[in-house]
Amino acid sequence: MPFTTWVDHFTDEAARRRRRGDPDWDTGATLPDTVWRSLQKFQVGENGDGANLIGKAELAGDPSYTAAVRLFVAEEQNHARLLARLLAADGRPTLDSHWSDRIFVRVRRLFGLRLELMVLMIAELVAVPYYRTVRDGAGSPLAREVAGRILADERRHIPFHCDRLRASVAELPAAVRPAVMFAWRLLLLAAAVFVAVDHGPALHALRMPRTRFALEVVRSASPVVTAILAPHGTAALAPGTA
Repeated sequence: MPFTTWVDHFTDEAARRRRRGDPDWDTGATLPDTVWRSLQKFQVGENGDGANLIGKAELAGDPSYTAAVRLFVAEEQNHARLLARLLAADGRPTLDSHWSDRIFVRVRRLFGLRLELMVLMIAELVAVPYYRTVRDGAGSPLAREVAGRILADERRHIPFHCDRLRASVAELPAAVRPAVMFAWRLLLLAAAVFVAVDHGPALHALRMPRTRFALEVVRSASPVVTAILAPHGTAALAPGTA
Protein backbone atom coordinates (compact mmCIF):
# COMPACT_ATOMS: atom_id res chain seq x y z
CA MET A 1 0.00 0.00 0.00
CA PRO A 2 1.17 3.64 -0.39
CA PHE A 3 3.32 4.77 2.50
CA THR A 4 0.89 7.57 3.37
CA THR A 5 -1.52 4.74 4.16
CA TRP A 6 1.14 3.11 6.35
CA VAL A 7 1.59 6.40 8.21
CA ASP A 8 -2.15 6.44 8.91
CA HIS A 9 -2.01 2.77 9.91
CA PHE A 10 0.85 3.24 12.37
CA THR A 11 -0.73 6.41 13.74
CA ASP A 12 -4.04 4.64 14.35
CA GLU A 13 -2.21 1.81 16.12
CA ALA A 14 -0.36 4.29 18.36
CA ALA A 15 -3.66 5.91 19.32
CA ARG A 16 -5.18 2.51 20.03
CA ARG A 17 -2.25 1.64 22.33
CA ARG A 18 -2.70 4.87 24.24
CA ARG A 19 -6.39 4.17 24.75
CA ARG A 20 -5.70 0.62 25.84
CA GLY A 21 -2.95 1.50 28.30
CA ASP A 22 -0.35 -0.82 29.77
CA PRO A 23 -0.87 -4.30 31.19
CA ASP A 24 -1.32 -4.57 34.94
CA TRP A 25 2.34 -4.84 35.97
CA ASP A 26 1.38 -5.33 39.63
CA THR A 27 0.18 -8.86 38.88
CA GLY A 28 3.82 -9.95 38.56
CA ALA A 29 5.17 -12.78 36.45
CA THR A 30 6.73 -16.15 37.18
CA LEU A 31 8.64 -17.93 34.42
CA PRO A 32 11.49 -20.46 34.25
CA ASP A 33 14.97 -18.93 34.41
CA THR A 34 15.67 -20.10 30.87
CA VAL A 35 12.72 -18.09 29.56
CA TRP A 36 13.77 -14.99 31.48
CA ARG A 37 17.26 -15.20 30.00
CA SER A 38 15.77 -15.58 26.53
CA LEU A 39 13.51 -12.56 27.03
CA GLN A 40 16.49 -10.51 28.19
CA LYS A 41 18.23 -11.18 24.86
CA PHE A 42 15.14 -10.30 22.85
CA GLN A 43 14.72 -7.10 24.86
CA VAL A 44 18.21 -6.01 23.81
CA GLY A 45 17.30 -6.71 20.20
CA GLU A 46 14.15 -4.58 20.42
CA ASN A 47 16.02 -1.68 22.00
CA GLY A 48 17.64 1.05 19.93
CA ASP A 49 17.06 4.54 18.61
CA GLY A 50 16.68 3.50 14.97
CA ALA A 51 18.77 6.49 13.85
CA ASN A 52 20.65 4.52 11.18
CA LEU A 53 17.46 3.17 9.59
CA ILE A 54 15.77 6.57 9.73
CA GLY A 55 18.79 8.18 8.10
CA LYS A 56 18.71 5.69 5.22
CA ALA A 57 14.96 6.19 4.85
CA GLU A 58 15.51 9.94 4.54
CA LEU A 59 18.07 9.36 1.78
CA ALA A 60 15.46 7.33 -0.13
CA GLY A 61 13.66 10.62 -0.77
CA ASP A 62 10.09 9.65 0.19
CA PRO A 63 8.89 11.77 3.16
CA SER A 64 5.88 9.53 3.76
CA TYR A 65 8.12 6.46 3.97
CA THR A 66 10.44 8.26 6.38
CA ALA A 67 7.45 9.18 8.55
CA ALA A 68 6.29 5.55 8.51
CA VAL A 69 9.78 4.35 9.47
CA ARG A 70 9.82 6.73 12.45
CA LEU A 71 6.51 5.26 13.62
CA PHE A 72 7.83 1.73 13.06
CA VAL A 73 10.90 2.52 15.19
CA ALA A 74 8.60 3.88 17.91
CA GLU A 75 6.72 0.57 17.97
CA GLU A 76 10.00 -1.36 18.32
CA GLN A 77 11.04 0.92 21.17
CA ASN A 78 7.69 0.26 22.83
CA HIS A 79 8.42 -3.48 22.57
CA ALA A 80 11.70 -2.92 24.41
CA ARG A 81 9.84 -0.94 27.07
CA LEU A 82 7.18 -3.63 27.51
CA LEU A 83 9.80 -6.36 27.83
CA ALA A 84 11.80 -4.28 30.32
CA ARG A 85 8.68 -3.81 32.44
CA LEU A 86 7.90 -7.53 32.18
CA LEU A 87 11.41 -8.38 33.36
CA ALA A 88 11.08 -5.89 36.21
CA ALA A 89 7.83 -7.56 37.29
CA ASP A 90 9.97 -10.47 38.49
CA GLY A 91 12.92 -8.34 39.56
CA ARG A 92 14.96 -9.27 36.48
CA PRO A 93 17.38 -6.71 35.01
CA THR A 94 17.75 -5.83 31.36
CA LEU A 95 21.05 -6.48 29.60
CA ASP A 96 23.21 -3.58 28.48
CA SER A 97 24.13 -5.51 25.32
CA HIS A 98 24.56 -9.00 23.92
CA TRP A 99 27.08 -10.24 21.38
CA SER A 100 24.44 -11.69 19.06
CA ASP A 101 22.66 -8.35 18.85
CA ARG A 102 25.93 -6.51 18.20
CA ILE A 103 26.64 -8.81 15.22
CA PHE A 104 23.07 -8.38 13.92
CA VAL A 105 23.33 -4.58 14.09
CA ARG A 106 26.72 -4.48 12.38
CA VAL A 107 25.56 -6.69 9.51
CA ARG A 108 22.43 -4.68 8.75
CA ARG A 109 24.34 -1.38 8.84
CA LEU A 110 27.01 -2.53 6.36
CA PHE A 111 25.34 -1.28 3.19
CA GLY A 112 22.23 0.60 2.15
CA LEU A 113 18.53 0.53 2.92
CA ARG A 114 17.84 -2.63 0.91
CA LEU A 115 20.23 -4.80 2.93
CA GLU A 116 19.14 -3.26 6.21
CA LEU A 117 15.51 -4.07 5.47
CA MET A 118 16.34 -7.60 4.35
CA VAL A 119 18.12 -8.26 7.64
CA LEU A 120 15.28 -6.60 9.57
CA MET A 121 12.84 -8.87 7.76
CA ILE A 122 14.76 -11.87 9.04
CA ALA A 123 14.41 -10.52 12.57
CA GLU A 124 10.65 -10.05 12.10
CA LEU A 125 10.18 -13.58 10.75
CA VAL A 126 12.07 -15.00 13.74
CA ALA A 127 10.17 -12.79 16.17
CA VAL A 128 6.69 -13.90 15.06
CA PRO A 129 6.97 -17.60 16.05
CA TYR A 130 9.05 -16.65 19.10
CA TYR A 131 6.46 -14.31 20.61
CA ARG A 132 3.67 -16.67 19.57
CA THR A 133 5.47 -19.43 21.49
CA VAL A 134 5.72 -17.21 24.58
CA ARG A 135 2.09 -16.17 24.26
CA ASP A 136 0.85 -19.74 23.95
CA GLY A 137 3.32 -21.50 26.24
CA ALA A 138 4.03 -19.18 29.16
CA GLY A 139 2.32 -19.93 32.45
CA SER A 140 2.21 -16.25 33.37
CA PRO A 141 -0.85 -14.28 32.21
CA LEU A 142 1.22 -11.09 32.20
CA ALA A 143 3.91 -12.64 29.99
CA ARG A 144 1.23 -13.97 27.64
CA GLU A 145 -0.35 -10.53 27.34
CA VAL A 146 2.95 -8.77 26.65
CA ALA A 147 3.96 -11.38 24.08
CA GLY A 148 0.55 -11.15 22.40
CA ARG A 149 0.80 -7.39 22.07
CA ILE A 150 4.27 -7.54 20.56
CA LEU A 151 3.26 -10.40 18.26
CA ALA A 152 0.42 -8.33 16.78
CA ASP A 153 2.85 -5.53 15.95
CA GLU A 154 5.52 -7.82 14.49
CA ARG A 155 2.99 -9.44 12.18
CA ARG A 156 2.09 -5.99 10.79
CA HIS A 157 5.75 -5.08 10.29
CA ILE A 158 6.28 -7.86 7.76
CA PRO A 159 4.00 -6.43 5.03
CA PHE A 160 5.35 -2.95 5.78
CA HIS A 161 8.90 -4.02 4.99
CA CYS A 162 7.63 -6.08 2.04
CA ASP A 163 6.17 -2.97 0.43
CA ARG A 164 9.50 -1.13 0.51
CA LEU A 165 11.61 -4.15 -0.41
CA ARG A 166 9.35 -4.85 -3.35
CA ALA A 167 10.27 -1.49 -4.88
CA SER A 168 13.92 -1.80 -3.88
CA VAL A 169 14.44 -5.31 -5.27
CA ALA A 170 12.64 -4.28 -8.47
CA GLU A 171 15.53 -1.87 -9.11
CA LEU A 172 17.85 -4.87 -9.55
CA PRO A 173 18.22 -6.64 -12.91
CA ALA A 174 15.44 -9.21 -13.33
CA ALA A 175 17.93 -12.08 -13.63
CA VAL A 176 19.55 -11.14 -10.33
CA ARG A 177 16.43 -10.90 -8.16
CA PRO A 178 15.80 -14.65 -7.65
CA ALA A 179 19.45 -15.17 -6.68
CA VAL A 180 19.26 -12.33 -4.15
CA MET A 181 16.16 -13.80 -2.56
CA PHE A 182 17.72 -17.28 -2.54
CA ALA A 183 20.73 -15.89 -0.65
CA TRP A 184 18.32 -14.16 1.72
CA ARG A 185 16.56 -17.48 2.35
CA LEU A 186 19.91 -19.03 3.30
CA LEU A 187 20.54 -16.22 5.78
CA LEU A 188 17.06 -16.75 7.21
CA LEU A 189 17.77 -20.47 7.62
CA ALA A 190 21.03 -19.69 9.43
CA ALA A 191 19.25 -17.24 11.73
CA ALA A 192 16.46 -19.73 12.45
CA VAL A 193 18.94 -22.46 13.38
CA PHE A 194 20.98 -20.07 15.53
CA VAL A 195 17.96 -18.85 17.50
CA ALA A 196 16.62 -22.40 17.87
CA VAL A 197 19.94 -23.46 19.40
CA ASP A 198 20.70 -20.33 21.42
CA HIS A 199 17.18 -20.11 22.86
CA GLY A 200 16.64 -23.86 22.89
CA PRO A 201 16.27 -24.24 26.68
CA ALA A 202 13.60 -21.50 26.72
CA LEU A 203 11.78 -23.03 23.75
CA HIS A 204 11.83 -26.41 25.53
CA ALA A 205 10.36 -24.83 28.68
CA LEU A 206 7.62 -23.29 26.51
CA ARG A 207 6.93 -26.68 24.87
CA MET A 208 8.24 -25.70 21.45
CA PRO A 209 10.69 -28.19 19.87
CA ARG A 210 13.74 -26.51 18.35
CA THR A 211 13.28 -28.19 14.98
CA ARG A 212 9.65 -27.13 14.76
CA PHE A 213 10.57 -23.54 15.62
CA ALA A 214 13.24 -23.40 12.91
CA LEU A 215 10.88 -24.94 10.35
CA GLU A 216 8.17 -22.40 11.17
CA VAL A 217 10.62 -19.57 10.56
CA VAL A 218 11.84 -21.03 7.26
CA ARG A 219 8.33 -21.78 5.99
CA SER A 220 7.23 -18.21 6.64
CA ALA A 221 9.65 -17.03 3.94
CA SER A 222 7.61 -18.22 0.95
CA PRO A 223 4.78 -15.62 1.06
CA VAL A 224 7.34 -12.91 1.76
CA VAL A 225 9.48 -13.82 -1.25
CA THR A 226 6.35 -14.05 -3.42
CA ALA A 227 5.22 -10.60 -2.30
CA ILE A 228 8.64 -9.02 -2.86
CA LEU A 229 9.07 -10.51 -6.33
CA ALA A 230 5.46 -9.90 -7.41
CA PRO A 231 5.01 -7.69 -10.50
CA HIS A 232 4.07 -4.07 -9.85
CA GLY A 233 0.32 -3.61 -9.56
CA THR A 234 -0.47 -7.00 -8.04
CA ALA A 235 -1.66 -7.44 -4.47
CA ALA A 236 0.98 -7.41 -1.74
CA LEU A 237 0.75 -8.80 1.77
CA ALA A 238 -1.94 -7.17 3.88
CA PRO A 239 -1.21 -5.79 7.37
CA GLY A 240 -1.15 -8.61 9.89
CA THR A 241 -0.12 -11.27 7.36
CA ALA A 242 2.37 -13.76 8.80
